Amino acid sequence: MKDVTDKQATRREALAETKLLMPPEIQTMLRERRLEKGDALEIARVAGAMGAKKTWEVIPFCHPLPITGVDVTYEFEPDGVRVRALVKTIAVTGVEMEALTASSLAALTLYDMLKPHTQEIEIAYTRLLSKKGGKSGDYEYRPR
Repeated sequence: MKDVTDKQATRREALAETKLLMPPEIQTMLRERRLEKGDALEIARVAGAMGAKKTWEVIPFCHPLPITGVDVTYEFEPDGVRVRALVKTIAVTGVEMEALTASSLAALTLYDMLKPHTQEIEIAYTRLLSKKGGKSGDYEYRPR
């Protein structure tokens, strides 16, 4: 684990996204909240927030952080849904892993709640979109 003892706490935030691909009729069911297991969007939102707060418990070298904000949002597209997680803190280390965990766990929760309706679901990718704060500076994702 990296020694961060002598670092100063600063405001930090990170935005990550996970893309789920699914058939249009399943996306309609999700958007209209007509799933067998309940309101998948809200349940996944809670799962994402819980994941951000517990990242240090499942990724061995992550530090426990005082998470000050988690916002999980959805962007519907013709081929699926983008799950975005914005995580904020005032701490000595960044929240990139917490944002990646939040978007991933929210997507996995959606997968779990959609699977009774179809096997045609794919988690296409998870990526960091941006980070702010810290000594390494800001970062913005740029497609290759």
